[in-house]
Amino acid sequence: MGINMGKRIITTELMDEDKKIESTLRPQLLDDYIGQSKAKENLKVYIEAAKQRNESLDHVLFYGPPGLGKTTLAGIIANEMSVNMKVTSGPAIEKPGEMAAILNNLQEGDVLFVDEIHRLNRQVEELLYPAMEDYAIDIVIGKGATAKSIRLDLPKFTLVGATTRAGMLTPPLRDRFGVVNRLEFYTVEELKVIICRSANVFQVKIDEEGALELARRSRGTPRLANRLLKRVRDFAQVKYDGNITKEVADFALDLLEVDKLGLDNTDREILFTMIEKFNGGPVGIETVATTIGEDTGTIEEVYEPYLVQNGLILRTPRGRVVSELAYKHFGLCQEKLV
Repeated sequence: MGINMGKRIITTELMDEDKKIESTLRPQLLDDYIGQSKAKENLKVYIEAAKQRNESLDHVLFYGPPGLGKTTLAGIIANEMSVNMKVTSGPAIEKPGEMAAILNNLQEGDVLFVDEIHRLNRQVEELLYPAMEDYAIDIVIGKGATAKSIRLDLPKFTLVGATTRAGMLTPPLRDRFGVVNRLEFYTVEELKVIICRSANVFQVKIDEEGALELARRSRGTPRLANRLLKRVRDFAQVKYDGNITKEVADFALDLLEVDKLGLDNTDREILFTMIEKFNGGPVGIETVATTIGEDTGTIEEVYEPYLVQNGLILRTPRGRVVSELAYKHFGLCQEKLV
C-alpha cells in the first residue's frame, strides 16, 4: 500500500491549510523576498531593463522542488511590472481553445503564470509556441474543406512557467523561455528570518533559539517552515504560555514526529529499508519504491531531493547508497563503506 501523502505534515506540496496562510505571508516585492539571491538579482536587472524600455518582461521559467517560492516570485514579477497576473496550471488546460481564450483575454504586459507547466498536453503546448515568439496564435475555423486558419494578434505578455520536473519539459518549450532560474533549498539562517517574519504576521512571540530549531527542521522550504510554525504555535498556546522557545519547538516537533534533520516517518522508512534490506546500497530507486509500496516518480520528485541535498543518500552509477551521515543520524554503525 502506498504512502498517504495527504497526511504527511512534512510534505512540501501545497495543502489546503497552506492556501489559507500563504496569501497573507507572501512578500509582494523583490526587496521583501528572502533567499534565492541569485534568481532575485537576475530578476531585478531584467525587470528594471524591461521597465526602462517600456516593454514586457521576457518569458520566465522557475524550476526546483515544491514550496520554494515559484508562485510567490511570479506574483512579485507582476507587482514589480505593475501589471495583472492570471494564474492557471498545466493539468487545468485540456484543450487548445481554453488556452486561446486565456491568452486572448490578457491585457498588454500581463503575466500569465502556468504552474506545473510540464503537464501541458502537446496540442496546448504547440499553441503556445507562436504566442510566446510572435505574440500571435493561429485558430482554425470550420471543418473539412471549408476550414480556414486565422491568425489572431495577442497583446505583449510575459509567460511565467513553474515546474518541479524541468527534465520533463520539451526542448521547444524550454528554449522559448528567455530567463531560466533554478530555485535552491533555503539555508537555516534564511528560514529563521522567514519564520520570525511570519511569527510577526501571526502575532506570536518566538525567540531566536525557537526560530532556529524550527528552521533546522523545515527541510530548506519556506512553505514547510510556515506550516510547522502554525502547528507549533498551537502547542505553545495550549501547553505553554504562548511563547515559542527551543523547548516548545522541540516538544511540538517531536510529537509531530519531525526529527532534528526534518525527516519524518516516510524518510526514515526509505533510509531504513535501504540499510536493513539492501545493506545500505547500492540499490536501484525502482527497487526501493517497490519495497515500500510507493511510485518511483514520487520518490524521485518528493522524497529524494531533500535526502540527496543533505547528503543522506548518495547517487552512484550503480544505484543509491545510504551515506555515513545517515548512519550517524540514526546512531547506527556503518558496517559497509561503499
